[in-house]
Amino acid sequence: MSTVIPPPPATPPKASKPAAPPPPKPAGATSDAPKRKFGSKAGIASASHRCVVFGPGGVGKTELCSNIQQLGIKPLFLDVEDGSKFLDVPRVDPKPETWDELRQVLQTTEIWEGYNAVVIDSLTKCEQLAIQWTLQNVKTEKGGFVSSVEGYGFGKGYTHVYETFLQLLGDLDAHVRQGRHVICVAHDCAATVPNPTGEDYLQFQPRLQCPNSGKASIRHQVKEWADHLLFIGFDIAVNEDGKGTGAGTRTIYPTELPTWWAKSRLLADPIPYEKHDAEVWRQMLNI
Repeated sequence: MSTVIPPPPATPPKASKPAAPPPPKPAGATSDAPKRKFGSKAGIASASHRCVVFGPGGVGKTELCSNIQQLGIKPLFLDVEDGSKFLDVPRVDPKPETWDELRQVLQTTEIWEGYNAVVIDSLTKCEQLAIQWTLQNVKTEKGGFVSSVEGYGFGKGYTHVYETFLQLLGDLDAHVRQGRHVICVAHDCAATVPNPTGEDYLQFQPRLQCPNSGKASIRHQVKEWADHLLFIGFDIAVNEDGKGTGAGTRTIYPTELPTWWAKSRLLADPIPYEKHDAEVWRQMLNI
């Protein structure tokens, strides 16, 4: 009987080496973000302006915003506190009453067709809406809700409100990119300014959130964001007895002094503010 010899066992295939992992991506890089080509370009980068106007109540901040119509610029007022109700201006109707409605209006493209400027009246009221939204939607670290900004813990509530408010500036930036001017009204407050070289002093600033630590300051963020921060004040003279006198005349200040915040990328000198006057817009927009 012949012996059957079984075939040798098949040699197992050699295991292939695992593929090398891809090189790590730079911090902040997205997975499928296309690369852009960069070059250089001269000239004015944008014809649209970000302007914040602030001052005491009754000085004519909203009126000044309406005067821009004299230059052929058509504004649409997003008036959340009825400051324009006695002025003949186009406004969003009905007015937004919540933070979500405010942002919805700004993001609805068809509302803004045919308008050259966005007027927010006022940022101070918008901040109040941002606080309401934050309290209703942002939980504490323990998963609960609070009834005041301080309820989040030391400094945390102001950070939450600050992050909420930044969304509004982002919405307004989108309008600037679309070629519209953005003009915002703010009320004023007297803030104590630390002075390392001497005594502290009082200064008029926009009435917006500004914790003593300086962190999460909406006030400072708005100042940095704006191309122009204009302070409107009544002209007051103080006599030897320390009494103030004035005739109700007003001046627009584009340059900062120890008495008020102000800045401008184009303007430098004070501008007298007459009734129905649009001189500040003529100078700013070079019209």
